[in-house]
Amino acid sequence: MEKTCTEVWNSCLQIIKDNIPNQSFKTWFEPISALKLEGKVLTIQVPSLFFYEWLEEHYVGLLRKTVKKQLGDEGRLEYNIVVDKSSSTGSPYTTNMPSNGNGAEAKTQSMPIPVSINKDIKNPFIIPGLKKLNVDPQLNANYTFDNYIEGDCNRLARSAGYAVAAKPGGTSFNPLMIYGGVGLGKTHLAQAIGNEIKRNMPDKLVIYVSCEKFCQQFVDSLKNNTINDFVNFYQAMDVIIMDDVHNFAGKEKTQDIFFHIFNHLHQSGKQVILTSDKAPKDLAGLEERLLSRFKWGLSADLQVPDLETRVAILKKKMYADGIELPGEVVEYVAHNIDNNVRELEGAMVSLLAQSTLNKKDIDLALAKQMLKNFIKNTSKEISMEYIQKLVCEYFEVPVDMVKSQTRKREIVQARQISMYLSKSHTKSSLKTIGAFFGGRDHSTVIYACQTVEDLIETDKKFKAYVNDIQKKLKMS
Repeated sequence: MEKTCTEVWNSCLQIIKDNIPNQSFKTWFEPISALKLEGKVLTIQVPSLFFYEWLEEHYVGLLRKTVKKQLGDEGRLEYNIVVDKSSSTGSPYTTNMPSNGNGAEAKTQSMPIPVSINKDIKNPFIIPGLKKLNVDPQLNANYTFDNYIEGDCNRLARSAGYAVAAKPGGTSFNPLMIYGGVGLGKTHLAQAIGNEIKRNMPDKLVIYVSCEKFCQQFVDSLKNNTINDFVNFYQAMDVIIMDDVHNFAGKEKTQDIFFHIFNHLHQSGKQVILTSDKAPKDLAGLEERLLSRFKWGLSADLQVPDLETRVAILKKKMYADGIELPGEVVEYVAHNIDNNVRELEGAMVSLLAQSTLNKKDIDLALAKQMLKNFIKNTSKEISMEYIQKLVCEYFEVPVDMVKSQTRKREIVQARQISMYLSKSHTKSSLKTIGAFFGGRDHSTVIYACQTVEDLIETDKKFKAYVNDIQKKLKMS
């Protein structure tokens, strides 16, 4: 019985999963679906040209070997790529490309339209009357890739940003739309791309501008009858970074002018980078023709960072400022401030300022007192420290023994229940939990949690113990 395309692809995935990191598998292979199997040709669908290029550049060897293992030496792979282009229906279409083993050579490239730069264009960012087109990119030098911590929350956007910085206007993700909630690092990442381009290609004309600033400049150009200079200035750029494009909502004339600037840049092979608080499909108050262009390239979201990433961000901040804080203080801040990076860094700045001004070390108790305005419901928080204390009191065992290497039955039981409840009632990772309970690794935590779950199902007395402790946790 012949296998279906789905069965063949699932078999491929099992091999691929064993050969690459789990996060890479989730990012680059889970979004793929199998479409058809015709003879020895397997067709898979990928969500964008960016995925196609990335797979061909980084995983083509693995894909080729895997497909041939499933289909024989004549086995081949083809991609069906979803491409969202402007059309009368506004719906995406697909295009097929073979896996050629040499990167994304099969993609056709549009010929750039030459742009002549008029040196007498008025620059809206400098003092009126200064004629020379000497462009200050308006970038914050502190926003770089080096201090932009990578995590599961931003890996796709950061990878795309690197690709754009290496080859602005020369990739399929043009425009690059970076979107996400407040304080998640959109502006930092967008400007990091600009700074990297200027560092490696100083002759490139790069400009960063907020949407609000752009709108104000447009209004000023209308008042001063310099609209042509305004348009020519932006059309002369090699890279435009437009921050907060959701602020275009309701501004029809400004949208119209940006539409024409965008078209010129895109057709000229220049790079456009956009940020927004929402995905293009969720933006309201923008013309459909402009939205369709925002969808041409890659839209990458930034999510709330997980605990490990938050800890890494705080440690990076401490290192940059040359200050050390106890690990439990860093853990406390990272655990309790999980809304966005901006709040997280604000809390750390407050702690560092107090440490410097008062010339004294900050312990956990002082940190809790100082950060009560940042952290809500501090009196009701459940920490690993509190869970450990509660469990030890319940079983009448010394707290310090739980973190020791002893194998006494009552101590091991208290430790395993503490680990199980820490996993259930805190946001700490398995690695963090293991480290807290005596420097153990994550596999020990997994074993402890499984042991507790098995005993809950088979031992009524043990189940009653756990339920009693959980009731006390809820009452705390």
